[in-house]
Amino acid sequence: MSEYVDLLARVAAPANEGRTITDPATGEAVGSVREQSVADLEAAIAAAKAAQPAWAALGHAKRIELLNAVADRIDAQAEPLAELLSREQGKPLNGPNARFEVGACSAWLRATAATVLEPEVVVNDGQTNAVLTYKALGVVGAIGPWNWPLMIGMWQMAPSLRMGNTVVIKPSSNTPLSVLALVSIMNEVLPPHVLTAVSGNREVGSRLAEHPDVAKVMFTGSTAAGREIIKSSANNLARLTLELGGNDAGIVLPGTDPQAIAENLFWGAFINTGQTCAALKRLYVHDSIYEEVIAALKGVAEKMPMGNGLDEANVLGPVQNKKQFDIVSGLVEDAKSRGGRVITGGAAATELGELFYPITLIADLKDGDPLVDEEQFGPALPIIRYSDVEDAIASANGLEQGLGASVWSADPKQAREVAARLEAGTVWINSHGGVHPMAPFGGVKASGYGLEFGVEGLKSVAVPQVING
Repeated sequence: MSEYVDLLARVAAPANEGRTITDPATGEAVGSVREQSVADLEAAIAAAKAAQPAWAALGHAKRIELLNAVADRIDAQAEPLAELLSREQGKPLNGPNARFEVGACSAWLRATAATVLEPEVVVNDGQTNAVLTYKALGVVGAIGPWNWPLMIGMWQMAPSLRMGNTVVIKPSSNTPLSVLALVSIMNEVLPPHVLTAVSGNREVGSRLAEHPDVAKVMFTGSTAAGREIIKSSANNLARLTLELGGNDAGIVLPGTDPQAIAENLFWGAFINTGQTCAALKRLYVHDSIYEEVIAALKGVAEKMPMGNGLDEANVLGPVQNKKQFDIVSGLVEDAKSRGGRVITGGAAATELGELFYPITLIADLKDGDPLVDEEQFGPALPIIRYSDVEDAIASANGLEQGLGASVWSADPKQAREVAARLEAGTVWINSHGGVHPMAPFGGVKASGYGLEFGVEGLKSVAVPQVING
Protein backbone atom coordinates (compact mmCIF):
# COMPACT_ATOMS: atom_id res chain seq x y z
CA MET A 1 0.00 0.00 0.00
CA SER A 2 2.83 2.43 0.80
CA GLU A 3 4.28 1.98 -2.69
CA TYR A 4 0.91 2.86 -4.16
CA VAL A 5 0.58 5.92 -1.94
CA ASP A 6 4.07 7.06 -2.86
CA LEU A 7 3.44 6.63 -6.58
CA LEU A 8 0.13 8.50 -6.45
CA ALA A 9 1.72 11.33 -4.43
CA ARG A 10 4.27 11.86 -7.22
CA VAL A 11 1.61 12.76 -9.78
CA ALA A 12 -1.53 13.86 -7.94
CA ALA A 13 -2.33 17.48 -7.18
CA PRO A 14 -3.54 18.71 -3.80
CA ALA A 15 -7.31 18.25 -3.64
CA ASN A 16 -7.98 21.99 -3.75
CA GLU A 17 -5.77 22.52 -6.80
CA GLY A 18 -7.00 19.95 -9.28
CA ARG A 19 -9.89 17.98 -10.74
CA THR A 20 -10.98 14.91 -8.82
CA ILE A 21 -10.64 11.53 -10.53
CA THR A 22 -13.05 8.90 -9.21
CA ASP A 23 -12.96 5.13 -9.20
CA PRO A 24 -15.67 3.94 -11.63
CA ALA A 25 -16.23 0.84 -9.51
CA THR A 26 -16.92 2.65 -6.24
CA GLY A 27 -17.35 6.34 -7.01
CA GLU A 28 -14.63 7.11 -4.46
CA ALA A 29 -11.96 9.69 -5.15
CA VAL A 30 -8.70 8.28 -6.48
CA GLY A 31 -6.84 11.58 -6.48
CA SER A 32 -6.76 14.99 -8.10
CA VAL A 33 -5.07 15.90 -11.36
CA ARG A 34 -3.70 19.28 -12.36
CA GLU A 35 -5.49 20.63 -15.39
CA GLN A 36 -2.62 21.93 -17.45
CA SER A 37 -3.07 24.69 -19.99
CA VAL A 38 -2.08 25.40 -23.57
CA ALA A 39 0.74 27.50 -22.12
CA ASP A 40 2.02 24.42 -20.28
CA LEU A 41 1.84 22.48 -23.53
CA GLU A 42 3.77 25.17 -25.39
CA ALA A 43 6.53 25.01 -22.79
CA ALA A 44 6.65 21.21 -22.98
CA ILE A 45 6.91 21.22 -26.77
CA ALA A 46 9.64 23.86 -26.71
CA ALA A 47 11.64 21.82 -24.19
CA ALA A 48 11.11 18.62 -26.19
CA LYS A 49 12.27 20.33 -29.37
CA ALA A 50 15.41 21.58 -27.63
CA ALA A 51 16.17 18.14 -26.16
CA GLN A 52 15.59 16.16 -29.35
CA PRO A 53 18.93 16.65 -31.19
CA ALA A 54 20.95 15.36 -28.24
CA TRP A 55 18.61 12.40 -27.78
CA ALA A 56 18.93 11.47 -31.46
CA ALA A 57 22.69 11.93 -31.30
CA LEU A 58 23.00 9.26 -28.61
CA GLY A 59 22.53 6.69 -31.36
CA HIS A 60 20.50 3.52 -31.46
CA ALA A 61 22.70 1.47 -29.14
CA LYS A 62 22.56 3.96 -26.26
CA ARG A 63 18.83 4.58 -26.67
CA ILE A 64 18.23 0.82 -26.64
CA GLU A 65 20.22 0.55 -23.43
CA LEU A 66 18.20 3.31 -21.79
CA LEU A 67 14.85 1.92 -22.95
CA ASN A 68 15.68 -1.48 -21.49
CA ALA A 69 16.56 0.25 -18.23
CA VAL A 70 13.18 1.99 -18.39
CA ALA A 71 11.50 -1.41 -18.78
CA ASP A 72 13.31 -2.59 -15.64
CA ARG A 73 12.00 0.41 -13.70
CA ILE A 74 8.44 -0.30 -14.85
CA ASP A 75 8.74 -3.90 -13.71
CA ALA A 76 10.07 -2.75 -10.33
CA GLN A 77 6.96 -0.62 -9.76
CA ALA A 78 4.46 -2.79 -11.60
CA GLU A 79 2.18 -3.57 -8.66
CA PRO A 80 1.47 0.00 -7.47
CA LEU A 81 1.10 1.09 -11.09
CA ALA A 82 -1.43 -1.71 -11.71
CA GLU A 83 -3.34 -0.72 -8.59
CA LEU A 84 -3.55 2.90 -9.70
CA LEU A 85 -4.67 1.79 -13.14
CA SER A 86 -7.35 -0.46 -11.64
CA ARG A 87 -8.67 2.29 -9.38
CA GLU A 88 -8.72 4.90 -12.12
CA GLN A 89 -9.82 2.90 -15.17
CA GLY A 90 -11.90 0.27 -13.36
CA LYS A 91 -10.35 -2.85 -14.87
CA PRO A 92 -9.58 -5.64 -12.40
CA LEU A 93 -6.06 -6.46 -11.31
CA ASN A 94 -6.39 -10.05 -12.53
CA GLY A 95 -7.27 -11.59 -15.87
CA PRO A 96 -6.27 -9.77 -19.06
CA ASN A 97 -6.54 -6.47 -17.23
CA ALA A 98 -4.42 -4.15 -15.05
CA ARG A 99 -1.43 -6.36 -14.23
CA PHE A 100 -1.53 -7.68 -17.79
CA GLU A 101 -1.50 -4.11 -19.16
CA VAL A 102 1.43 -2.99 -17.03
CA GLY A 103 3.35 -6.12 -17.97
CA ALA A 104 2.62 -5.42 -21.62
CA CYS A 105 4.21 -1.97 -21.24
CA SER A 106 7.61 -3.30 -20.26
CA ALA A 107 7.39 -6.25 -22.67
CA TRP A 108 6.50 -3.97 -25.58
CA LEU A 109 9.27 -1.57 -24.66
CA ARG A 110 11.85 -4.36 -24.69
CA ALA A 111 10.53 -5.75 -27.98
CA THR A 112 10.63 -2.31 -29.59
CA ALA A 113 14.14 -1.72 -28.31
CA ALA A 114 15.22 -5.03 -29.84
CA THR A 115 13.67 -4.36 -33.25
CA VAL A 116 16.30 -3.74 -35.92
CA LEU A 117 15.78 -1.29 -38.77
CA GLU A 118 18.80 -1.56 -41.03
CA PRO A 119 19.66 0.70 -43.99
CA GLU A 120 18.37 -0.89 -47.19
CA VAL A 121 20.20 -0.90 -50.49
CA VAL A 122 17.40 -0.24 -52.98
CA VAL A 123 19.53 0.19 -56.13
CA ASN A 124 23.01 -1.13 -56.83
CA ASP A 125 23.33 -1.62 -60.57
CA GLY A 126 26.91 -0.52 -61.13
CA GLN A 127 25.88 3.03 -61.92
CA THR A 128 23.67 3.96 -59.00
CA ASN A 129 24.01 3.01 -55.36
CA ALA A 130 20.93 4.14 -53.45
CA VAL A 131 20.53 3.40 -49.75
CA LEU A 132 17.27 3.97 -47.88
CA THR A 133 17.74 5.05 -44.27
CA TYR A 134 15.43 6.34 -41.56
CA LYS A 135 16.05 9.35 -39.31
CA ALA A 136 14.20 10.85 -36.36
CA LEU A 137 11.32 13.17 -37.17
CA GLY A 138 11.64 15.51 -34.19
CA VAL A 139 8.83 15.94 -31.67
CA VAL A 140 6.02 13.37 -31.64
CA GLY A 141 2.66 14.29 -30.17
CA ALA A 142 0.80 11.34 -28.66
CA ILE A 143 -2.88 11.51 -27.73
CA GLY A 144 -4.12 8.49 -25.84
CA PRO A 145 -7.45 6.86 -24.92
CA TRP A 146 -9.01 5.88 -21.59
CA ASN A 147 -9.56 2.17 -22.24
CA TRP A 148 -5.94 0.94 -22.35
CA PRO A 149 -4.20 4.16 -21.29
CA LEU A 150 -0.82 2.66 -20.40
CA MET A 151 -0.45 0.01 -23.07
CA ILE A 152 -1.60 2.19 -25.96
CA GLY A 153 0.46 5.04 -24.57
CA MET A 154 3.48 2.74 -24.70
CA TRP A 155 2.64 1.77 -28.28
CA GLN A 156 3.02 5.46 -29.08
CA MET A 157 6.01 6.29 -26.87
CA ALA A 158 8.25 3.25 -27.35
CA PRO A 159 8.86 3.40 -31.13
CA SER A 160 9.04 7.19 -31.10
CA LEU A 161 11.77 7.21 -28.45
CA ARG A 162 13.55 4.28 -30.04
CA MET A 163 13.98 6.19 -33.31
CA GLY A 164 15.37 9.31 -31.61
CA ASN A 165 12.25 11.45 -31.32
CA THR A 166 11.15 13.24 -28.21
CA VAL A 167 7.54 12.77 -27.11
CA VAL A 168 4.83 14.94 -25.60
CA ILE A 169 1.89 12.77 -24.57
CA LYS A 170 -1.58 13.95 -23.62
CA PRO A 171 -3.54 11.30 -21.70
CA SER A 172 -7.31 11.02 -21.73
CA SER A 173 -8.99 13.28 -19.20
CA ASN A 174 -10.69 10.14 -17.82
CA THR A 175 -7.45 8.32 -16.97
CA PRO A 176 -4.64 10.86 -16.56
CA LEU A 177 -3.12 9.74 -13.25
CA SER A 178 -1.93 6.32 -14.37
CA VAL A 179 -0.30 7.77 -17.50
CA LEU A 180 1.35 10.53 -15.47
CA ALA A 181 2.64 7.83 -13.12
CA LEU A 182 4.01 5.72 -15.97
CA VAL A 183 5.79 8.73 -17.48
CA SER A 184 7.17 9.63 -14.06
CA ILE A 185 8.66 6.14 -13.75
CA MET A 186 10.12 6.31 -17.25
CA ASN A 187 11.68 9.68 -16.48
CA GLU A 188 13.69 8.14 -13.65
CA VAL A 189 15.91 6.89 -16.49
CA LEU A 190 15.39 9.14 -19.51
CA PRO A 191 17.22 12.47 -19.96
CA PRO A 192 15.21 15.62 -19.12
CA HIS A 193 12.45 16.70 -21.54
CA VAL A 194 12.79 13.64 -23.78
CA LEU A 195 9.35 12.50 -22.57
CA THR A 196 6.70 14.80 -21.11
CA ALA A 197 3.07 14.22 -20.18
CA VAL A 198 0.66 17.13 -20.27
CA SER A 199 -2.80 16.56 -18.83
CA GLY A 200 -5.47 18.90 -20.11
CA ASN A 201 -8.71 19.38 -21.99
CA ARG A 202 -9.60 19.14 -25.68
CA GLU A 203 -8.08 22.55 -26.34
CA VAL A 204 -4.72 21.15 -25.26
CA GLY A 205 -5.16 18.11 -27.51
CA SER A 206 -6.17 20.26 -30.47
CA ARG A 207 -3.14 22.49 -30.04
CA LEU A 208 -0.85 19.47 -29.82
CA ALA A 209 -2.20 18.22 -33.15
CA GLU A 210 -1.74 21.54 -34.94
CA HIS A 211 1.49 22.77 -33.33
CA PRO A 212 4.12 23.82 -35.89
CA ASP A 213 6.90 22.11 -33.92
CA VAL A 214 5.15 18.73 -33.80
CA ALA A 215 6.30 16.54 -36.67
CA LYS A 216 4.13 13.50 -36.01
CA VAL A 217 0.80 12.91 -34.27
CA MET A 218 -0.24 9.49 -32.99
CA PHE A 219 -3.86 9.21 -31.93
CA THR A 220 -6.09 6.41 -30.70
CA GLY A 221 -9.76 7.22 -30.29
CA SER A 222 -12.99 7.81 -32.13
CA THR A 223 -13.33 8.30 -35.87
CA ALA A 224 -14.96 11.69 -35.29
CA ALA A 225 -12.02 12.91 -33.21
CA GLY A 226 -9.62 11.48 -35.78
CA ARG A 227 -11.23 13.54 -38.51
CA GLU A 228 -10.72 16.67 -36.40
CA ILE A 229 -7.05 15.80 -35.93
CA ILE A 230 -6.66 15.43 -39.69
CA LYS A 231 -8.06 18.96 -40.09
CA SER A 232 -5.77 20.34 -37.37
CA SER A 233 -2.69 18.69 -38.86
CA ALA A 234 -3.21 20.54 -42.14
CA ASN A 235 -1.59 23.54 -40.46
CA ASN A 236 1.72 21.82 -39.75
CA LEU A 237 1.62 18.92 -42.26
CA ALA A 238 2.39 16.56 -39.41
CA ARG A 239 2.55 12.89 -40.29
CA LEU A 240 -0.30 10.91 -38.74
CA THR A 241 -0.93 7.47 -37.30
CA LEU A 242 -4.63 7.16 -36.52
CA GLU A 243 -6.12 4.10 -34.82
CA LEU A 244 -9.80 4.98 -34.85
CA GLY A 245 -13.13 3.35 -34.12
CA GLY A 246 -13.80 -0.29 -34.82
CA ASN A 247 -16.92 -2.39 -35.17
CA ASP A 248 -15.19 -5.71 -35.69
CA ALA A 249 -17.17 -8.58 -37.15
CA GLY A 250 -16.65 -12.24 -36.41
CA ILE A 251 -17.95 -14.96 -38.73
CA VAL A 252 -18.50 -18.49 -37.40
CA LEU A 253 -18.46 -20.91 -40.32
CA PRO A 254 -20.54 -24.10 -40.47
CA GLY A 255 -18.90 -27.21 -39.06
CA THR A 256 -17.20 -25.32 -36.23
CA ASP A 257 -17.29 -26.83 -32.73
CA PRO A 258 -19.07 -24.25 -30.50
CA GLN A 259 -17.48 -25.52 -27.28
CA ALA A 260 -13.99 -25.37 -28.78
CA ILE A 261 -14.28 -21.68 -29.65
CA ALA A 262 -16.53 -20.38 -26.87
CA GLU A 263 -13.86 -19.05 -24.48
CA ASN A 264 -11.84 -17.39 -27.23
CA LEU A 265 -15.04 -15.85 -28.57
CA PHE A 266 -15.85 -14.54 -25.12
CA TRP A 267 -12.51 -12.84 -24.55
CA GLY A 268 -12.44 -11.59 -28.12
CA ALA A 269 -15.62 -9.68 -27.36
CA PHE A 270 -15.30 -8.88 -23.68
CA ILE A 271 -11.65 -8.24 -22.86
CA ASN A 272 -11.59 -5.08 -20.72
CA THR A 273 -15.37 -5.54 -20.35
CA GLY A 274 -15.78 -4.90 -24.08
CA GLN A 275 -14.01 -1.54 -23.97
CA THR A 276 -11.41 -2.28 -26.64
CA CYS A 277 -11.14 -0.80 -30.13
CA ALA A 278 -10.37 -4.13 -31.78
CA ALA A 279 -12.84 -6.20 -29.77
CA LEU A 280 -15.35 -8.49 -31.44
CA LYS A 281 -18.46 -6.31 -31.63
CA ARG A 282 -20.87 -8.20 -33.90
CA LEU A 283 -21.00 -11.96 -34.33
CA TYR A 284 -22.38 -13.69 -37.42
CA VAL A 285 -23.16 -17.38 -36.83
CA HIS A 286 -24.29 -19.96 -39.39
CA ASP A 287 -27.81 -21.17 -38.69
CA SER A 288 -26.67 -24.82 -38.49
CA ILE A 289 -24.85 -24.09 -35.20
CA TYR A 290 -26.52 -20.83 -34.18
CA GLU A 291 -28.21 -21.98 -30.96
CA GLU A 292 -25.22 -24.13 -29.96
CA VAL A 293 -22.82 -21.17 -30.21
CA ILE A 294 -25.20 -19.00 -28.20
CA ALA A 295 -25.46 -21.65 -25.48
CA ALA A 296 -21.70 -22.14 -25.33
CA LEU A 297 -21.07 -18.40 -25.07
CA LYS A 298 -23.68 -18.07 -22.35
CA GLY A 299 -21.99 -20.83 -20.38
CA VAL A 300 -18.66 -19.01 -20.45
CA ALA A 301 -20.21 -15.63 -19.64
CA GLU A 302 -21.99 -16.89 -16.56
CA LYS A 303 -18.73 -18.15 -15.06
CA MET A 304 -16.85 -14.83 -15.29
CA PRO A 305 -16.94 -12.80 -12.05
CA MET A 306 -17.56 -9.05 -12.28
CA GLY A 307 -16.98 -6.45 -9.59
CA ASN A 308 -14.49 -4.12 -7.93
CA GLY A 309 -11.14 -4.46 -9.67
CA LEU A 310 -9.19 -4.67 -6.42
CA ASP A 311 -10.99 -7.90 -5.54
CA GLU A 312 -8.59 -10.59 -6.75
CA ALA A 313 -11.47 -12.86 -7.78
CA ASN A 314 -12.87 -10.53 -10.44
CA VAL A 315 -11.93 -10.48 -14.11
CA LEU A 316 -14.59 -8.02 -15.36
CA GLY A 317 -15.09 -4.47 -14.17
CA PRO A 318 -17.41 -1.50 -14.66
CA VAL A 319 -17.92 0.65 -17.71
CA GLN A 320 -15.29 3.36 -17.25
CA ASN A 321 -17.49 6.45 -17.43
CA LYS A 322 -21.14 7.52 -17.37
CA LYS A 323 -21.17 8.68 -21.00
CA GLN A 324 -20.10 5.25 -22.25
CA PHE A 325 -22.41 3.48 -19.80
CA ASP A 326 -25.36 5.40 -21.23
CA ILE A 327 -24.36 4.47 -24.79
CA VAL A 328 -24.25 0.77 -23.93
CA SER A 329 -27.49 0.88 -21.97
CA GLY A 330 -29.29 2.80 -24.71
CA LEU A 331 -28.20 0.40 -27.45
CA VAL A 332 -29.31 -2.62 -25.41
CA GLU A 333 -32.71 -1.09 -24.69
CA ASP A 334 -33.13 -0.32 -28.37
CA ALA A 335 -32.17 -3.89 -29.31
CA LYS A 336 -34.76 -5.26 -26.88
CA SER A 337 -37.42 -3.00 -28.36
CA ARG A 338 -36.64 -4.42 -31.81
CA GLY A 339 -37.25 -7.98 -30.68
CA GLY A 340 -33.70 -8.89 -29.73
CA ARG A 341 -33.59 -12.01 -27.55
CA VAL A 342 -31.66 -11.41 -24.34
CA ILE A 343 -29.58 -14.50 -23.61
CA THR A 344 -27.89 -13.09 -20.53
CA GLY A 345 -27.63 -9.66 -18.95
CA GLY A 346 -29.73 -6.92 -20.51
CA ALA A 347 -30.08 -4.51 -17.58
CA ALA A 348 -27.72 -2.50 -15.40
CA ALA A 349 -26.11 -4.41 -12.53
CA THR A 350 -27.01 -1.78 -9.95
CA GLU A 351 -26.26 -4.17 -7.11
CA LEU A 352 -22.56 -3.89 -8.02
CA GLY A 353 -22.41 -0.13 -8.50
CA GLU A 354 -23.61 2.75 -10.63
CA LEU A 355 -21.45 2.01 -13.69
CA PHE A 356 -21.64 -1.78 -13.80
CA TYR A 357 -23.35 -3.39 -16.77
CA PRO A 358 -23.34 -7.19 -16.99
CA ILE A 359 -22.13 -9.21 -19.93
CA THR A 360 -25.04 -9.03 -22.33
CA LEU A 361 -25.66 -11.38 -25.25
CA ILE A 362 -28.54 -10.44 -27.56
CA ALA A 363 -29.56 -12.83 -30.31
CA ASP A 364 -31.85 -12.56 -33.32
CA LEU A 365 -30.69 -9.11 -34.41
CA LYS A 366 -29.99 -8.04 -37.97
CA ASP A 367 -27.94 -5.58 -39.96
CA GLY A 368 -29.38 -2.11 -39.57
CA ASP A 369 -30.15 -2.51 -35.87
CA PRO A 370 -28.15 0.13 -33.96
CA LEU A 371 -26.48 -2.43 -31.67
CA VAL A 372 -25.13 -4.10 -34.81
CA ASP A 373 -24.25 -1.02 -36.85
CA GLU A 374 -22.95 1.29 -34.11
CA GLU A 375 -19.86 0.65 -32.01
CA GLN A 376 -21.12 -0.16 -28.51
CA PHE A 377 -17.66 -0.19 -26.87
CA GLY A 378 -18.92 -2.09 -23.88
CA PRO A 379 -20.19 -5.43 -22.54
CA ALA A 380 -22.96 -6.12 -25.08
CA LEU A 381 -22.63 -8.43 -28.09
CA PRO A 382 -25.22 -8.74 -30.88
CA ILE A 383 -25.48 -12.20 -32.47
CA ILE A 384 -26.79 -12.42 -36.03
CA ARG A 385 -27.92 -15.55 -37.85
CA TYR A 386 -26.86 -16.19 -41.45
CA SER A 387 -27.35 -19.07 -43.88
CA ASP A 388 -25.08 -18.07 -46.80
CA VAL A 389 -21.39 -17.32 -46.21
CA GLU A 390 -21.51 -14.75 -49.01
CA ASP A 391 -24.12 -12.82 -47.04
CA ALA A 392 -21.98 -12.93 -43.88
CA ILE A 393 -18.97 -11.58 -45.77
CA ALA A 394 -21.08 -8.79 -47.26
CA SER A 395 -22.42 -7.91 -43.81
CA ALA A 396 -18.95 -7.90 -42.25
CA ASN A 397 -17.74 -5.54 -44.99
CA GLY A 398 -20.86 -3.42 -44.99
CA LEU A 399 -19.90 -0.80 -42.40
CA GLU A 400 -17.40 2.05 -42.67
CA GLN A 401 -15.08 0.61 -40.02
CA GLY A 402 -12.27 -1.78 -40.86
CA LEU A 403 -10.01 -2.24 -37.85
CA GLY A 404 -10.19 -5.98 -37.25
CA ALA A 405 -12.28 -9.06 -38.01
CA SER A 406 -12.19 -12.77 -37.32
CA VAL A 407 -13.15 -16.09 -38.89
CA TRP A 408 -13.96 -19.15 -36.79
CA SER A 409 -13.68 -22.55 -38.41
CA ALA A 410 -12.29 -26.06 -38.09
CA ASP A 411 -11.17 -25.80 -41.73
CA PRO A 412 -7.99 -23.66 -41.95
CA LYS A 413 -8.13 -23.40 -45.74
CA GLN A 414 -11.72 -22.18 -45.80
CA ALA A 415 -11.03 -19.80 -42.93
CA ARG A 416 -8.13 -18.18 -44.80
CA GLU A 417 -10.19 -17.88 -47.96
CA VAL A 418 -12.89 -15.99 -46.09
CA ALA A 419 -10.34 -13.94 -44.13
CA ALA A 420 -8.71 -12.71 -47.34
CA ARG A 421 -12.04 -11.23 -48.46
CA LEU A 422 -12.68 -9.21 -45.30
CA GLU A 423 -12.03 -5.46 -45.34
CA ALA A 424 -10.02 -5.10 -42.15
CA GLY A 425 -6.46 -4.25 -41.23
CA THR A 426 -6.09 -7.48 -39.23
CA VAL A 427 -8.09 -10.70 -39.53
CA TRP A 428 -7.69 -13.36 -36.87
CA ILE A 429 -8.58 -17.03 -37.25
CA ASN A 430 -10.15 -18.77 -34.23
CA SER A 431 -9.25 -15.85 -31.99
CA HIS A 432 -9.88 -12.13 -31.96
CA GLY A 433 -7.95 -9.06 -30.88
CA GLY A 434 -4.54 -10.50 -30.04
CA VAL A 435 -1.57 -8.32 -30.98
CA HIS A 436 2.15 -9.04 -31.24
CA PRO A 437 4.95 -6.47 -31.09
CA MET A 438 6.40 -7.68 -34.39
CA ALA A 439 3.10 -7.95 -36.34
CA PRO A 440 2.07 -4.62 -37.93
CA PHE A 441 -1.31 -3.34 -36.76
CA GLY A 442 -3.57 -0.68 -38.25
CA GLY A 443 -6.99 -0.08 -39.72
CA VAL A 444 -8.56 0.59 -43.09
CA LYS A 445 -11.54 2.67 -44.19
CA ALA A 446 -12.85 4.84 -41.30
CA SER A 447 -10.77 2.95 -38.74
CA GLY A 448 -7.78 5.09 -39.63
CA TYR A 449 -4.44 4.65 -41.30
CA GLY A 450 -0.79 4.10 -40.52
CA LEU A 451 0.88 1.03 -39.06
CA GLU A 452 2.15 0.37 -35.57
CA PHE A 453 4.47 -2.35 -34.18
CA GLY A 454 7.57 -4.03 -35.49
CA VAL A 455 9.74 -2.69 -38.27
CA GLU A 456 6.81 -0.94 -39.94
CA GLY A 457 6.03 0.82 -36.67
CA LEU A 458 9.58 2.16 -36.45
CA LYS A 459 9.36 3.41 -40.03
CA SER A 460 6.13 5.25 -39.20
CA VAL A 461 7.86 7.44 -36.60
CA ALA A 462 10.86 8.26 -38.78
CA VAL A 463 11.54 10.19 -41.94
CA PRO A 464 12.95 8.19 -44.87
CA GLN A 465 16.10 9.46 -46.53
CA VAL A 466 17.70 8.06 -49.67
CA ILE A 467 21.44 8.55 -50.05
CA ASN A 468 22.70 8.23 -53.61
CA GLY A 469 26.39 7.79 -54.28
